[in-house]
Amino acid sequence: MPLALVVDDEPDIRELLTLTLGRMDIETETAADVSGAKALLDKRRFDLCLTDMRLPDGDGLELVEWMQSHAAGVPVAVITAHGNIETAVQALKLGAFDFVSKPLDLGNLRSIVSNALKVEAADSGGSGLLGESTVIEALRDMIDRVARSQAPVHIAGESGTGKELVARLIHEQGPRADGPFVPVNCGAIPSELMESEFFGHRKGSFTGAVSDKTGLVESAEGGTLFLDEIADLPLAMQVKLLRVIQEKTVRAVGAASETAVDARILSATHKNLAEMVRNQEFREDLFYRINVIELRVPALRDRGNDVLMLADHIMQKLGTSARLDDSARQALLKYPFPGNVRELENMLERAVTLCATGVIGEADLNVRSDTTPQPGTTAGAVGDLGDQVEDVQRQAIVEALEKTRYNKTAAAKLLGLTFRQLRYRIKKLGIDA
Repeated sequence: MPLALVVDDEPDIRELLTLTLGRMDIETETAADVSGAKALLDKRRFDLCLTDMRLPDGDGLELVEWMQSHAAGVPVAVITAHGNIETAVQALKLGAFDFVSKPLDLGNLRSIVSNALKVEAADSGGSGLLGESTVIEALRDMIDRVARSQAPVHIAGESGTGKELVARLIHEQGPRADGPFVPVNCGAIPSELMESEFFGHRKGSFTGAVSDKTGLVESAEGGTLFLDEIADLPLAMQVKLLRVIQEKTVRAVGAASETAVDARILSATHKNLAEMVRNQEFREDLFYRINVIELRVPALRDRGNDVLMLADHIMQKLGTSARLDDSARQALLKYPFPGNVRELENMLERAVTLCATGVIGEADLNVRSDTTPQPGTTAGAVGDLGDQVEDVQRQAIVEALEKTRYNKTAAAKLLGLTFRQLRYRIKKLGIDA
């Protein structure tokens, strides 16, 4: 049986938690103060720890911090006073796995305990993140560490660096890997539909609501909700999202009551959120709530020889027999890639499509080595150009599929692509074929 440590100075709370964990087939030992808890943690190996915030000889934060060096690997959840979000955030920053508010919601508590017990079995190692540079090794290490926690993580980085990939790895290496991963592009949802899309609605709640609809937040139940481009959320939605994160409940449009929801929140943006807070364009309270832990994804120009490893991987995914010659490889190493990995993908796709000899040289890449991005640039122009190229590709593929009545082999021939190249583009561009 798993072994839990319960730390609380109130006998009634210790008894309630012991009974609740016992029904989950978890053995329990208890302590009434910090010193008692430390003595037990030094003596035995526990699978999880639940500690109250206020204790006679210290507080839960002190115990959480002590455990990071003396009982590393033991997930610890902190019991906080209702509404004391600042303390909860501080506990998460110190290394707590999660927090639960008083009065205790036993359903929420069971969910937290179940996730904590999955931490030991969770996969680790940063698989899926290519590269051998120092900055990527550091990022892998951070992903491994934050995956064990339930703390909200904000992923910062320029456009095209792979922020969604990092979010997926955090999900897949954590205790929620068996649950859904729900990515949401906050900038792609019309403002008038945003509340319904996020929180769902009830039949008849507004014109066009012909049936009940589950929102994106609820669909992430038991898993991870990834809010991409969170900086694009309107201020009115920021208020409602803050409540969801704090209370762990959602109210569908037209619903009479709130529904409890258990989803980990990850977010990302290429914009400077701290600057937006200073300019009153983003709520300060929401910023501190989602930014408990910040991960920064490095720009491709800061990753050295990783660009060649990524280029080989992309060429393999394209299913091409073409190869990069020495001039092309040197050009890739010199180019600053303002559009990052996404620009590298577009560059190689174009080169593979236009190359007639099977050997891709510097001229085929069409790079400008004199392009030097300024610090903090987000490559908006490059990103916009990449979007335009993708739109043209998407239209050409859809037209070819329609002409061939969705025969992919015939459509590939019509486009001058191999079947594997067409299949890759259909998947990448999100075409319903």
